[in-house]
Amino acid sequence: MLNNVPYCRSGDSDSDGLERVLLQRISHGDRDAFRDLYVRYHRRLARFLARLTHGRNDAEDIINDTLWIVWQRAGDFRGASRVSTWIMGIAYRRALKNIQRAATQVRVMALELAGTTAETDDATESLADRQLLERGLAQLPLDQRLVLELAYYLDHSCEEIAEIMECPVNTVKTRMFHARRKLRGILSVPDSGRGMRP
Repeated sequence: MLNNVPYCRSGDSDSDGLERVLLQRISHGDRDAFRDLYVRYHRRLARFLARLTHGRNDAEDIINDTLWIVWQRAGDFRGASRVSTWIMGIAYRRALKNIQRAATQVRVMALELAGTTAETDDATESLADRQLLERGLAQLPLDQRLVLELAYYLDHSCEEIAEIMECPVNTVKTRMFHARRKLRGILSVPDSGRGMRP
């Protein structure tokens, strides 16, 4: 998953086309179209925001704020990017405002490792690896963690991440490079007697 090649991929034009139609309908006050878009984005936004906020209630508040802005500004979407990039950009900016208001450092919500008992089956080992990865991500600086989250968890290209984070594409690639390097260092340190290779 984490290698030296920048993670970039092309968009799903069928999905984006449908979402553009939904946005156009929403811009005319179509509540059914808004409900469809809400259902399409709620889980995706929740997954992203749960990693940036301190709790489910914060994430839900940001999701509602984000989708309220989509409802109000659907007519402002000009089609210069994918709909998902536009919506994730709104969510990203709402999350940053939430973080600043709370005056706290963002931390990834990681599960506690279950004791020091030996893990024998693959399912338990896989869970421990995921937990270790979550703990590693939590130690990265916010900007570096976000590029990994947006790329690997939410499947955005480098260009889309640059648009969401309002920075140059080269900045995204640099953050991704440093994030991977730091994460490798964190994950190579044994935890409870075992390490994990990215």
